[in-house]
Amino acid sequence: MTDAPARYAGVRAYETLLGEIQDGTLRPGTVLGEVEQATRLGVSRTPLREALRRLAADGLVEQASPRVTVVTGIEPSDIRALFAVRRALEETAARLAAQADDRAVFEALAADFAATQTAGGPASDADADAYYALIARFDAELDAAVDNDYLTSALRSVRTHLVRVRRLARDKPERLAASVSEHRLIARAIAAGDVDLAAHATHVHLHNALTSILDSLSDTPEETT
Repeated sequence: MTDAPARYAGVRAYETLLGEIQDGTLRPGTVLGEVEQATRLGVSRTPLREALRRLAADGLVEQASPRVTVVTGIEPSDIRALFAVRRALEETAARLAAQADDRAVFEALAADFAATQTAGGPASDADADAYYALIARFDAELDAAVDNDYLTSALRSVRTHLVRVRRLARDKPERLAASVSEHRLIARAIAAGDVDLAAHATHVHLHNALTSILDSLSDTPEETT
């Protein structure tokens, strides 16, 4: 049975590699050699293999051969498939949240989005990071309002990939500014208990996000390798 230090090492290796894949440090097609990665991360090969197994289960790495693990690519078809699932889950979540008894937190979130919008939207990397932190707060409150473990578990899986895909839109200030406005409308609709508007606003936001990301991919084809 794996001991606690080894389990911790495996978790640490997984979280480090996950972050590097999501932020683009480890690009699609990068080979993750066991010896090299174990040395770099300061862990033995056993916890590294556990980390790689978890990443494979997430769909973020794959076995190119019995001894070669590589970071998976990002193809337009993959992103469309991801957003098809995301749309179904998030529109349902928005509807359920708009029916929750306590929706006051979404009024506060709408005000936070409005403050960001008034400032003209994220204008720097620091602003973008703060904005994505606000999005994470929104997601957490949405999960709490939905109060459905099956739905939130599925959403967490989608968000694991979304962090990686969303990076493609970070250099588009106009898209981030529009996203602020879209999230503000979603939060206000949930706060008002307007089920149909919450779902529709979510649909529009996801359509715009997908269009922007696919445009980014067409401009930078190397990201899909």
